Amino acid sequence: MLFFYNLLVHLLAALLPLLALFSSKLKLFVQGRKSVWDTLTSKLQASDKTIWFHAASLGEYEQGLPVIEAIKVNYPQHKIVVTFFSPSGYEVRKNNTIADVTVYLPLDTQSNAQRFIETIQPELVFFIKYEYWPNYLNILKKKATPTYLLSGIFRPNQAFFKFYGGFYRQALQTFDHFFVQNESSKKLLQSIGYSQCTVSGDTRFDRVVGILERDNQLDFIANFKNSQTTLVAGSTWPKDEELLLSFINQAPSDLKFIIAPHNIKAEQIANLQQRLQKPTVLFSEKEGKDLSSYSVFIIDTIGILTKIYSYADIAYVGGGFGHPGVHNVLEPATFGIPIVVGPNYSHFAEATALVDLGGCVSIQNTQECEEALNRWIQNEDERYEKGHICATFVQMNKGATATIIKYITNTHQL
Repeated sequence: MLFFYNLLVHLLAALLPLLALFSSKLKLFVQGRKSVWDTLTSKLQASDKTIWFHAASLGEYEQGLPVIEAIKVNYPQHKIVVTFFSPSGYEVRKNNTIADVTVYLPLDTQSNAQRFIETIQPELVFFIKYEYWPNYLNILKKKATPTYLLSGIFRPNQAFFKFYGGFYRQALQTFDHFFVQNESSKKLLQSIGYSQCTVSGDTRFDRVVGILERDNQLDFIANFKNSQTTLVAGSTWPKDEELLLSFINQAPSDLKFIIAPHNIKAEQIANLQQRLQKPTVLFSEKEGKDLSSYSVFIIDTIGILTKIYSYADIAYVGGGFGHPGVHNVLEPATFGIPIVVGPNYSHFAEATALVDLGGCVSIQNTQECEEALNRWIQNEDERYEKGHICATFVQMNKGATATIIKYITNTHQL
């Protein structure tokens, strides 16, 4: 099976430069990997001690960030290497200040994996939530490099737990320990013979709790809000925006709306702006304008949505009409804000829990969306109550990072 896997990876490597001609995202994927080796050799010396974290994309990086920060404190003599698989993670966080080196992960060929690991010589390795690259993991195992999975989550429908999943189960054998989000994941691992497992919870709770301790002030958002009731629609897709448009266009003039689309392509932003019948301003065009005079603020940039949520009275989190489903509900939840999402949220334990608790409501169509929003706009007491449920849920589930760091520091005196 490994032979066919390697054949497929090499075939993909040959095709990607051609496919990149037709996709800007694939172009970043291909071009970004060309500088990996030069970056590593320029920023790392043979004598450096390193710890390696791998994240598939931005969400996994944010999930692992509390652990990265804690590892940096506990092992200050080590350099932190962070790798991304996806451009949507690397391009946003390539200039982060927590890692000493941030690069794309070279494709999982045997030669790439061997060269990468020999170059950085990690003493500890952490894969965050997902991503099981057989060649990298096999080499780490041969070198007896302690390798951990952070905030892992497993479900019965995954290949690991199917009769045909032997190849995938072999990848799991390379991990020294699994830190998983819930008891059901632990039981699934135990059912296929893996006992080195700790239910630590989800490190994203620690991440979002930490947000409260930071400066979330954005003067231009405060000016726009002007102390009026504000709905923040974050990470929206066209289907989400379709539901919200009629509500926004018919809303009273004293309501404010901030829309932060998931995709900020100019043509999609322009299309959205044209369909809005309320005074609308773009982030990219805000300078010199009286922002308080506008009803809708479209955020055509990235990296500030978390801070924007701190100004929300109600949050709509997008993605719930697509697959795999809704985006991050914990960021608005930590600010004590009630949340509306689409129907596809069951793959996300935190969204499911918040819906069950009542701090988050799932809607199927425009009518349900308008009913939920109107109820919370008109009933301030209920809005505060549901927001309090969200904030309490986040606070009650923090602590995963401390569990992980205690295990690591007790196990490894580097």
